[in-house]
Amino acid sequence: MCGIVAYIGDQQAFPIVLKGLKRLEYRGYDSAGIAVINDRQLNNYKQKGKVAELETFTENKDVEGTIGIGHTRWATHGPPNDINAHPHVSGDGEIALIHNGIIENYDTLKEGLLSRGHEFKSETDTEVLIHLIEDIKKNEEVTTAEAVRLALSNVIGAYAIVVMDQSNPDQLIAARKSSPLVVGIGKKGDYYLASDATPIVEYTNEVVYLDDEEIAIVDRNKGLRLYNIQNQEKTPYIQELELQLEELEKGGYEHFMLKEIHEQPRSIKDCFRGRLNVDKGWVGLGGIKDYEQQLANANRIIMVACGTSWHAALVGEYLFEDLTRTPVEVEYASEFRYRNPIIEEGDIVIAISQSGETADTLAALELAKSKGAIILGICNVVGSSISRITHAGSYTHAGPEIGVASTKAFTAQVTVLTLMALTIARKKGTLNESKFRRLITEMELIPDKVSRILESSAYIEKLSKNYKGARNALYLGRGNSFPVALEGALKLKEISYIHAEGYPAAEMKHGPIALIDEEMPVFVIATKGPSYEKVVSNIQEVKARKGKVVAIVTEGDEQVKNMADHVIEIPDTDEHLTPLLTTIPLQLVSYYIAVMRECNVDQPRNLAKSVTVE
Repeated sequence: MCGIVAYIGDQQAFPIVLKGLKRLEYRGYDSAGIAVINDRQLNNYKQKGKVAELETFTENKDVEGTIGIGHTRWATHGPPNDINAHPHVSGDGEIALIHNGIIENYDTLKEGLLSRGHEFKSETDTEVLIHLIEDIKKNEEVTTAEAVRLALSNVIGAYAIVVMDQSNPDQLIAARKSSPLVVGIGKKGDYYLASDATPIVEYTNEVVYLDDEEIAIVDRNKGLRLYNIQNQEKTPYIQELELQLEELEKGGYEHFMLKEIHEQPRSIKDCFRGRLNVDKGWVGLGGIKDYEQQLANANRIIMVACGTSWHAALVGEYLFEDLTRTPVEVEYASEFRYRNPIIEEGDIVIAISQSGETADTLAALELAKSKGAIILGICNVVGSSISRITHAGSYTHAGPEIGVASTKAFTAQVTVLTLMALTIARKKGTLNESKFRRLITEMELIPDKVSRILESSAYIEKLSKNYKGARNALYLGRGNSFPVALEGALKLKEISYIHAEGYPAAEMKHGPIALIDEEMPVFVIATKGPSYEKVVSNIQEVKARKGKVVAIVTEGDEQVKNMADHVIEIPDTDEHLTPLLTTIPLQLVSYYIAVMRECNVDQPRNLAKSVTVE
């Protein structure tokens, strides 16, 4: 949600900030803006629309200056337009601010500021914050940095902010609470600030991740200083980035989403690299090693997540309950935190998030931690908030995911959950040696089998043409294929704007069957397994209502092939691992249909990559 970038150093800030905004545009693309200071004059430019429109707008403007801040917006308060775009400036026009997050008590703060003569131009909560900073600075006669600290002491909500003041062009002030912010330390005394590391990696691999309620003062002369909200100085902890610049490019693909779909053989392999050894019959996750016994002894495990990560958690439920015989509950993080859940000391709560910054998931973790639960994390981004607040966890090592609709993150999360379930099952003795060996052998083959599915891309693209005009679609699956059906429907909704729903196949008779007619495509996961015959019966029910059936089947299947309108074959594998294969063709179908409908695949309307607000 929203991307923020800032720079201070001896180079021109504008091109650095602009390039950074392009890298962060997946976080929001309703509007964009950049402010720079040149010769103690603050110049602020902002435009509704994407970063490219801001770039065009500023072609003949004064963008000189070696200090600057920029923002790409996902609208929360006020519609996308030029006025509501960031940066926002103080009433006197001297201080500028960019913000990711939500100020929950902005209305109360605004009333007080209005009574003191402040005037507002936008509908945003952010403009209230910059006016509050200005008000404190003038009335308390303090520095801008101190005014920021005092203002944030009065704020309720989430924020990552960067502030600059034209009266002090040698300083940037940044702070965070519940929204991510990272500071990059350049080789020549320059500094880069951003919502994540993607705009920074081109310039430096040394970064400092701000913790909640930390304030960073970046000064040309004094360098980086960190303080908490109580004004106590802290020592910056410098980390080394593992991110590579080439991972942020499309690499010859038309869209990031297509690239990321095709990266899955590598991302799955990277996920289990060093964690699985077939020759030695070994599997393990170093990140949770100290908590393996607690996982083995747990009376129950609770998984909390949102969106695609929630679907991965549902797959995890099947894996854990079948392999480890431990009860698992899967919760939407956004609901879990508000319904006074029963959490007992010793419960295991596993949070799953691609970004590691999902606001609802973080809040759910904090609640669980306060009640004495052991909290573990599964996320993709090193140094993210979830990785820092959990007792332990595992990174997915999927690499950057730029496309807003998640693809490789899902299969990486399922891979980690599979490894975790296998590890605990082995420790508990709930999995015999022969089955364990068979599963880890099959796991090692999954990347090659994904590659084989991707070789069918041209065929999948061709069959997708038949359904580009659909208005509705149904996705059906049983067992651990049900979460894949949910994920397939979500992908179609997200990027093609076709209404789609995922259901357990047997539940079709309890309502959705009323929707089926000759215009309705029904995507059915019908791979070999315990429920195969039941799914075949469900397909017959759809065909009896003249529905169009696209079936995902195991290679060599003739029974479903003779019934369905189209089939997509996947290699045979153990039923526990089929979600890692069945999800691939559904991703491709969604992608190709969206392209045919001329939708913006990487940046679908109204969505943003990392949901850092409630």
